[in-house]
Amino acid sequence: MSHGARPPARLPPPLGEGWGGGTRRSTVARQCQSLPWFSWLLLLALACLAPRAFATQRALLVGVSELVNQPQSLWLQAPRNDVALMRDALLRQGFGAGDITTLADGVSGAALPESQAIHDALSRLLAQSRSGDFVLLYFSGHGTRWRDATKRYQEPDGLAENFLARDVRGAVGVDSALAGGVRDVDFDGWVQAFLARGVFVWSVFDTCAATSMTRNAAAAVPAVAEGPADDEVRWRGLRAGQLRAVPAAVPLAAPAAPPVAERVARARYVAFFASESHQITPELRLPRQGRNARPQGLLTWAVAGALERRPATWRELFDGVLALYPPVIDELAQRFPTRELPSPVAEGNLDAPLFANSAGAVSTLPVWRAQRSGDSLVLQAGLADGLQPQQELRVNATLEDGTVRSVQARASQVDLDGASLAVPAALRELPGAVLWSASPLAAPPATALRVRSDGPLPPGIGLDYPASVVAVGAGAPADLRWSDLGAAGQRLEWLSPALGAGGVGERLGDRAAVRRRLETLARLKWWRQLCALGEGTQAPIDGFEAVLEVWNGDRLARSGPLRTGGAKLLPLRDGERAALNVRNTSGHSVDMVVAGIDAQGRPRAEYPSDPGESNRFERGTREAPAAKRFELPWLSAEGARLFVLATPAAPQSGPRLFGAAVEPVLADLRVRGQVEPPRRRLYAAMLSWGSADAASR
Repeated sequence: MSHGARPPARLPPPLGEGWGGGTRRSTVARQCQSLPWFSWLLLLALACLAPRAFATQRALLVGVSELVNQPQSLWLQAPRNDVALMRDALLRQGFGAGDITTLADGVSGAALPESQAIHDALSRLLAQSRSGDFVLLYFSGHGTRWRDATKRYQEPDGLAENFLARDVRGAVGVDSALAGGVRDVDFDGWVQAFLARGVFVWSVFDTCAATSMTRNAAAAVPAVAEGPADDEVRWRGLRAGQLRAVPAAVPLAAPAAPPVAERVARARYVAFFASESHQITPELRLPRQGRNARPQGLLTWAVAGALERRPATWRELFDGVLALYPPVIDELAQRFPTRELPSPVAEGNLDAPLFANSAGAVSTLPVWRAQRSGDSLVLQAGLADGLQPQQELRVNATLEDGTVRSVQARASQVDLDGASLAVPAALRELPGAVLWSASPLAAPPATALRVRSDGPLPPGIGLDYPASVVAVGAGAPADLRWSDLGAAGQRLEWLSPALGAGGVGERLGDRAAVRRRLETLARLKWWRQLCALGEGTQAPIDGFEAVLEVWNGDRLARSGPLRTGGAKLLPLRDGERAALNVRNTSGHSVDMVVAGIDAQGRPRAEYPSDPGESNRFERGTREAPAAKRFELPWLSAEGARLFVLATPAAPQSGPRLFGAAVEPVLADLRVRGQVEPPRRRLYAAMLSWGSADAASR
């Protein structure tokens, strides 16, 4: 499907598949051509009703305005309005009223959003769900960060995020689970249980965590409500010290944990977050200056508004969300200059078709947001994203009614993290309320692995943009030569120093092994180009460091920082093992990838370990660093390589598709949303083991 084309919104799928595919529509159309008119009408009616037989769209909407065990000064006003707005938006998208469950205080007919009721509702929703279904898990209210020693997986900053249910009771003991809170690890477990059943999950969290976490009772407590009564702004996100521990006549039982489910790749998953984990998000009267404005969560209001443009993919929906933020953020920045304002975040398979149970993407090429400035378009992508000067692009303009106008153009000025081009003449007269984006027509030749062979390339090569594999003729420059030796197997011979091994060859068993090897080498070539870009930056990220450690048992034998660019180190001795220690004290979060290639040429994913998970590494400071150690047992022999890439997470910026993962990712892993993003810097380093002589040089 070409970019900008709309997938069918409500068409039945082939048997055994989720709905939203075009194959079924073509089959029905061909059958109708040979049928009488009344049969045609009958088939059309069945086609319209068929999606309900094949898949169901369900939603759980949770809004917590009142914390009944806490001071009323900590209560919110908007969550009850948020669930009503989301319900109306879902009904317009085709959800059935009976398939939307609402837990909210102050909403007629809704159950109270207490912790046990939330888990019970999730359990019922899971029991109803079948493969091919679609589920929205929506939460609006307060969040906090809590030092939870009962959680097996600890975050880099040591804290766990919690959604505060209506009956939250505050601290009960030291490092305990939060009574009346729904933990991030439990949300993850529920999502995984749905995914294991073949359900597509969209999660929306119009909540946040506290701006900082402290056990110091004397620490300054931020005001929850600010501004005049007729235009009050409330901030979602409480510190642990603000929560009051209330003795209960009957101890609050811990809700049942989500069922243990087999972990599957998050191909059927998308999540929207109102802010990063250390930020808070506002609720205020929206739309601003509107006659019928009422308190709403900013993310919820933006999601409902963006749905009106009829987006085709989750990325288009999120880009529409970000487009609604700037006027509100600008106003809040003037009213509250000392507050850090929120950066919306999204993760998952963002290029999947909207409201469909599909693991595939509408397009495997990136979509870069753009902003118009006079007769120019400024792209939030550059050399580090694989964009090349004079590269052919498809420029897309989305109007308020969802209509998409597309024109081909070429990138002109391109630097490390940005690019610009003239607004195509055919689009210059469009009105101001337009969402702009651009997408490459193909991977750039400069990043491709060039293969010389006597036949076509092996089928099924799958790579993340901008890495690719292309066949070249006998007279063209090539990175390697592939020879099919028949019964003797397959031979690859390195021809280019771009792979770091000119003149080296290897023998492989079959074409499938050749395909896997070509994919690995194509990624390696792109990593080297990223390292070259990183070498040209001064002080890439102040406060970020990646240190390689060599351990012998419990003793640290030696360690050293990974410098930007490439490096060779001494091979490990007997009994030694390698580990990577990453520390972030920069004061802001970073987007990071840690990957590698083992001595057998197989790709290895360390961070993120799943292509649908976030690659956001949390904010840390010198006083409270965010740190994580990666054990690397595969980085033990000559030929293995380790690659680390990081860039500051600019607030409210466009997608960053570095193509640095070791397998095709489900679109970009983190998308953020700032009208004037700061200049980004790139940390890129690759390490390989070498001989003692090579390391000494």
